[in-house]
Amino acid sequence: MTTQEILSQLESMGLDSYRKTIIKHGVQEPVYGVKIEELKKIAKKVKDGYKLSLELYDSGIYDAMYLAGLLAQPELMTKADLQHWAATANSQPLREYTVPWVASESKHGMELALEWIESADAGIACSGWATLGDMVAITDNALLDMKQLKKLMQRVQKTIEKSPNRVKYVMNGFIICVGSYVPELSELAKQTALEIGKVKVDVGDTACKIPWAPEYIEKVEKRNAIGKKRKSARCL
Repeated sequence: MTTQEILSQLESMGLDSYRKTIIKHGVQEPVYGVKIEELKKIAKKVKDGYKLSLELYDSGIYDAMYLAGLLAQPELMTKADLQHWAATANSQPLREYTVPWVASESKHGMELALEWIESADAGIACSGWATLGDMVAITDNALLDMKQLKKLMQRVQKTIEKSPNRVKYVMNGFIICVGSYVPELSELAKQTALEIGKVKVDVGDTACKIPWAPEYIEKVEKRNAIGKKRKSARCL
């Protein structure tokens, strides 16, 4: 399938009701309103998605940009590709999911995540913290720098209150990921979250709720799932 064929297909599959819903959740126009399950079906049909993913992402159409993240080949993504994606992500879900998913599965994940969290651009900072959380979720603990993770949690504790709205959300998610996927830091993550207190984020005209990190981590404990890694950051 060519880029234009996919764009035409996406346009025909769009649902106005779904488009209105995702716009409430931070999606920016242009957007057709194609449901994620339909995007996944298209992604499964594509074998070599690197070039196609770059072209779809550059279309600027939300549905195509999200699809690009699903069919991307992270091992082929260059640092420049990922920097471009982060800089041009114009919607909350792209900044907090699509870009971090692909970045965390690439060989540039940690380097870029640590660079992005220093950005004065809240959207890029969100991608940085979300990438860190995804890397914790999929990386063998033997390959993680525990001292670095401790310092990052300390940073969250000290700065989250004064951070931009959505940065607070992904910082909270990072604490949850450390507590859920790194057994030796699970208790520290809970303690850090308790020190922070409940995180307040403006979620706009939605029913979204902000997870209470200690409670979330304890639920993972009750399932005996602490430390159980995900095979992929992406929900394929």
